[in-house]
Amino acid sequence: MSGVGDGILVVDKPAGWTSHDVVGRCRRLLSTRRVGHAGTLDPAATGVLVLGANRGTKFLTHLVAHDKAYTATIRLGVATVTDDAEGEPLGDAVDATDVADDALAAAVEALTGPIQQVPSSVSAIKVDGRRSYARVRGGQDVDLAPRPVTVSRFEVLDRRFDQGFLDLDVVVEVSSGTYVRALARDLGRALGVGGHLTALRRTRSGPFTLAEARTLEQVEAQPRVEPLAAVARRLFPVREVDEREAGSLAHGGFLPASGQEGPVGAFAPDGTLVALVGDTPRGAKPLLVLAAAG
Repeated sequence: MSGVGDGILVVDKPAGWTSHDVVGRCRRLLSTRRVGHAGTLDPAATGVLVLGANRGTKFLTHLVAHDKAYTATIRLGVATVTDDAEGEPLGDAVDATDVADDALAAAVEALTGPIQQVPSSVSAIKVDGRRSYARVRGGQDVDLAPRPVTVSRFEVLDRRFDQGFLDLDVVVEVSSGTYVRALARDLGRALGVGGHLTALRRTRSGPFTLAEARTLEQVEAQPRVEPLAAVARRLFPVREVDEREAGSLAHGGFLPASGQEGPVGAFAPDGTLVALVGDTPRGAKPLLVLAAAG
């Protein structure tokens, strides 16, 4: 099989699968080895996982920094080693039934906006060349430095009690690099009862939403991707170039600056996506050339 062309695929990741598992499955379904993803989801999490196929993998560099949205359930009353339900409890459970509404609202507000967040220790961040999660699972203590993130929305939709625990259904919208598990941990810590994440579903990654996400069964039934030209028109400002300019870009040449921030999609007169370009002091430089040089 020749496989699909260059493009982007949005998958609704099932629970129990690693992001790498999904990539491996889609390599078979799309009949190409060149598949990658833009932003890992934990195995227990579900929802939007953006994949690139063939030259679409090079697009992923420009997608990983997008903000993301999630629905989640936070359990207050006990912290865990991993900040989620997969880890062992850190100490005994604490009765969270007395957490007051105003205290909860204040703690949520304090974790909203620009904050300094210490990532979850069970994360893919490298410490001295080794993944943090590998060190933690090997019994080592890991201290990660706080980093600036933005939580643009943190809203409690529902709350319920279960055997002394307080379960919160929340919706969060966050900048890239934010750990929702760490939000659960820090919320429980601020309230003095401990907390961890019990469910997580990514509903949006940049402009890609659950509405367009496809299950692996749907991908198997209809293996296709969204062409890069269509994706570029969705994501980036558009610059129409003439045939001479298209030829120059295809050979790595510069054009006059566009005056627009970030990547710009440069399109030939026939609608072909020639390149993604970005302004430099020398002019608009190709960041990613997609048209073959003639």
